[in-house]
Amino acid sequence: MAKFKLSRDMGIDLGTSNVVIYAEGKGIVLREPAVVAVDKQTGRVLQVGAAARNMMGRTPGNIVAIHPLKGGVICDYELTQKMMSEFLKKVIRFSFIKPRIVVSVPSGVSEVEERAVIQSIMEAGARRVYLLEAPLAAGIGAQLNIEGANGYMVIDIGGGSTDIAVLSMNGVAESSSLKIAGDAFDEAIIRYIRKQFGLAIGESTAEEVKMTIGCVFPRNEAYAMEVKGRDLKTGLAKVVTVHENDVMEAMFPVAKQIAEEVLNVLERTSPELIGDISANGIVLTGGGSQIWGMDRLLAEVTQMPCSIADDTDSCCAYGCCKSLSWIRQMTDGPVNIARQKQLKD
Repeated sequence: MAKFKLSRDMGIDLGTSNVVIYAEGKGIVLREPAVVAVDKQTGRVLQVGAAARNMMGRTPGNIVAIHPLKGGVICDYELTQKMMSEFLKKVIRFSFIKPRIVVSVPSGVSEVEERAVIQSIMEAGARRVYLLEAPLAAGIGAQLNIEGANGYMVIDIGGGSTDIAVLSMNGVAESSSLKIAGDAFDEAIIRYIRKQFGLAIGESTAEEVKMTIGCVFPRNEAYAMEVKGRDLKTGLAKVVTVHENDVMEAMFPVAKQIAEEVLNVLERTSPELIGDISANGIVLTGGGSQIWGMDRLLAEVTQMPCSIADDTDSCCAYGCCKSLSWIRQMTDGPVNIARQKQLKD
């Protein structure tokens, strides 16, 4: 007879662009955009997830599509709570006991931001909430052997933040968090096309350009695509042809900031761990790691081998759920990552 579970514990990657939920024993059970459509006049939530994202740029004046998270942390508490309630309703249908949930948070999160995450997930339907630094979760999800005294570097490039960390002995030896990631690349593309082509485009178009021909390192072959938008002079529809060199010119300054922060983290890392990282290589996770040439650029800057993890979008969620195996040693509630870093310094 099959064993019946009263509750399935979960891991959640609460990202700026997407929310990924990994359920114990079931795998990925939800992957939805972190977007909420709201009626401005009444404040009522109309749609969440993919349905809300499809409304972005296409809604009447009284409806607005909002990202309730910015830079990997909550900027609108009420909308985040309502969004997570809807998501958890989809995955917790027949559960007698509320689940325990491990949530990934950026390395630079403050105690106030930690409490906002915990409270919103508790109100959405969790029994207990545990926090895990995003790069540590990503390293576990990428199947790195971080239990021993051997150093690994993980760079998790999400939608709103980039987390860089040196991992060893199931912990974070050195880390940094930047509010520069996938969204910053999109904004750079929007600005560049506006300036060079006199064309106004939206976020979804910029993301399509980024994923189709975007690159941060020279390609051997030429790529181009037609981009549709609004002519800034006439206000009419206009189509222009954008090449990969144009997009690289727009995206490279953002990638350079990430590379410089990686060097800063390496400078603060002990010589022993640097030797380990040089041997083990740097692992990239998160949706931003899929930008063409990101691994090559970082390999050239750091003079160390770089690789992209399998299923980069799911690494954090998988790592959160995998950490449930040592949940008895974890502290529920705020862990005050910011204070820990100050004491370490």
